Amino acid sequence: MTETFRAYYAEKNDHQVKSQLKTLPIETIESGDVLIRVAYSSINYKDALAAKKGAGVVKNYPIIPGIDLAGTVVESETSAFQPGDEVIATSYDLGVSHHGGLSELARVKEEWVLPLPKNLTLEEAMIYGTAGYTAGLAIQKLEDNGLTVEGSPVLVRGASGGVGSLAVMMLSAIGYKVVASTGNQQNEDYLKSIGADEVIPRVERESEKPLCKREWQAVIDPVGGKHVGDIIKRLKNRGSIALIGNTAGIDFETTVLPFILRGNSILGVDSAETPMKIRKQIWRRLATDLKPEPLHSIKQVISLDEVPDAMEQMLNNQSSGRFVVKINPDQQ
Repeated sequence: MTETFRAYYAEKNDHQVKSQLKTLPIETIESGDVLIRVAYSSINYKDALAAKKGAGVVKNYPIIPGIDLAGTVVESETSAFQPGDEVIATSYDLGVSHHGGLSELARVKEEWVLPLPKNLTLEEAMIYGTAGYTAGLAIQKLEDNGLTVEGSPVLVRGASGGVGSLAVMMLSAIGYKVVASTGNQQNEDYLKSIGADEVIPRVERESEKPLCKREWQAVIDPVGGKHVGDIIKRLKNRGSIALIGNTAGIDFETTVLPFILRGNSILGVDSAETPMKIRKQIWRRLATDLKPEPLHSIKQVISLDEVPDAMEQMLNNQSSGRFVVKINPDQQ
């Protein structure tokens, strides 16, 4: 076993976060049941915040960011996994209070690891990553709450981002009409190429009335912020909004009327602590019916050395699709 490995390492001194590529001793990574040689990771908004801003995302520094990883088992202290197994680990405490996936090696708990599903490559697993898993989980929750292909359109907010792009693609793949909302209208052609039927600007306040014209049967929302209330009052009867993120803030205002007069629902989507039974179910769908044909079209494959620039692009809202980080060039 190698005595050192390369990783993107974030440290905090005097309230300033400094991140850089480092060669670290193997003892750096915590105890865990499964040692994985990471083939691919990805960059999520949460990773960029952890590495560049701090912003309350990371519990303790120093940390190797990266809430996603896919690779091959090197050592295992559990009978559930054997050396050579191809596996995925996403969310839980990865990259938050446990060293994460932007690293050549990662040691994680057995209960965080699942086998790579059939019909999915390690690279494809990281095109999805937590973003794709969360989008898939949101679709499942909406369908469990009554979303049907025969109904009216589904709105996807922040459609140019990782979660948004994947949600658009997945919904289109299983036959939904998709309305993509974006703050950058230059992405219209891109969004239509991955499955959006209609592209609209950011949804903002249309009226001070507590209820407005019914437009969408459901919404996937990785944006959050004050306009959530404006979206809720435009849902169809028995419509639902799946809340995933808070890039636009954590506060919004609404009234009880959409809920008691139209039977609308707010569904919280927590991808970090999903029980493994549900996690496996969603990953099976990501490898089968939810797997969109143009999946590879949204990826931008980069190296560990290119991670800092990619994070800056993400924080400055200058990116679209998914950054996939190829960690070990000899793995596919």
